[in-house]
Amino acid sequence: MAFTRATGKHRLPSRMTRTTRRTVGVAALATTGVVGTLAAPAFAAESEAEQTGPLKAVTMGDSVAHEIDAQAVAQRQAAEQAAAREKAEAAAKKRAEEAREKAEKEREAKARAAREAERKRLNAYTAPITGSYVSTSYQAGGGIWSSGSHTGIDFHAASGTAVHAVGSGTVVEAGWGGSYGNQIVIKMVDGTYTQYGHLSSIGVSVGQTVTPGQQIALSGATGNVTGAHLHFEARTTAEYGSDMDPIAYLRGHGVNV
Repeated sequence: MAFTRATGKHRLPSRMTRTTRRTVGVAALATTGVVGTLAAPAFAAESEAEQTGPLKAVTMGDSVAHEIDAQAVAQRQAAEQAAAREKAEAAAKKRAEEAREKAEKEREAKARAAREAERKRLNAYTAPITGSYVSTSYQAGGGIWSSGSHTGIDFHAASGTAVHAVGSGTVVEAGWGGSYGNQIVIKMVDGTYTQYGHLSSIGVSVGQTVTPGQQIALSGATGNVTGAHLHFEARTTAEYGSDMDPIAYLRGHGVNV
């Protein structure tokens, strides 16, 4: 019996043709960067693929395509997740930096406010006796004063009343002052001097710095007096005879007397 050779559309591609097509397909997939190890086992396992014909080739192609699609989806999702993490980390870092800058500005503002408040406090002036009044005016005349007139002002005060520094300064005298009895002389920050006389006790020493309102002594009746009170002077120097109007001095520094 004679056999005829298959021709036309019923003829299967030759082994060489199928191998060539598969090789081209692999090359095309490799250029996408996603075949990698997925494609390799699939094609490696096809050492006997030629024995099953075109059905095996089609099945293998669909399987690899599905794996490639799945890997592409996984890679895309991983990239999106990484981008989301980077965005979240950048946002968190920005918020932390903004919070740090805000806190730093708040600290600086508080520090400036504290320095300004301290500066104002140190430059402020106050009355030497709280809640008192002037009982004898400046330059009042009479034989009680060796100079013929009063060189300061007297504040009404019972013995033992707290005496305060009228402003910031440095103590230059603290002790007995003759007719002034126990006295304190302070060089003020503006270069003027203030004097406190007839004290019953002294609470500061020479060289000590004082601040406005700081208690420095107790009033009394030491020296040349007729009763307890505080004698207060404002001077241009530390020495007797350089006195100026204490009322004008205190009012000029914002003290209501």
